[in-house]
Amino acid sequence: MILFCLPYAGGSESIYYSWKRYLNSSINLELIELKGRGKRFNESFYESLEEAVDDIFDNMKDKIVNDEYAIYGHSMGGLLAYELYYKACNENVTIPKHIFFSGYKPPSIPRDKEYIHLLPDEEFIKEVIELGGTPQEVIENEELLQLCIPILRNDFKIIEKYIYNEKKEKVQCDITILNGKEDTITLEEILTWKKHSNKGFKVYNFSGGHFFINDNVENIVNIINHTLAN
Repeated sequence: MILFCLPYAGGSESIYYSWKRYLNSSINLELIELKGRGKRFNESFYESLEEAVDDIFDNMKDKIVNDEYAIYGHSMGGLLAYELYYKACNENVTIPKHIFFSGYKPPSIPRDKEYIHLLPDEEFIKEVIELGGTPQEVIENEELLQLCIPILRNDFKIIEKYIYNEKKEKVQCDITILNGKEDTITLEEILTWKKHSNKGFKVYNFSGGHFFINDNVENIVNIINHTLAN
């Protein structure tokens, strides 16, 4: 079983490094690095979410030929996971056994019309910091912050320009929704995910806000182990 993990806006594959410590030995952790960050720092940013999904699919398609797989995506990664499922369907490859949607409301629910990615740097960073999740060492280091701004701004751009198109078929695999109790996503919005799948559906709530995954690693990975290794 392969577990592909997709990062949140501004994040790299490194946000999932600590998961290896707790993950069942039967699950192979495959971390997806997006363009413009980490080891792909010198590659050009995506122009659209569709382009990101195409790139992710190209990087994983050879790995899923002979193995079952699951996808975990947090925030922006949840939206990428959703569209990646339908990319797999369109390409006639094996669909995931399970998808974990973390810290993201269903894409069918309209987002705020405000385009954060168009704000001047100072206002943009203020909005991003209010979401939480930005390491203190980044906030306090001007040079590091300036490196992060273009990555964050482009990630917000592709999210905010994403247009949801209703799918003909629902997701044909079990899904798990993970959410922070102090996040702004409502219970009604969480339960709307159920309308997107014909299969199994579970919800887990954790202490914390939008970036609850940073403080609940062991508990989250235990859920993944129980879900995928049984």
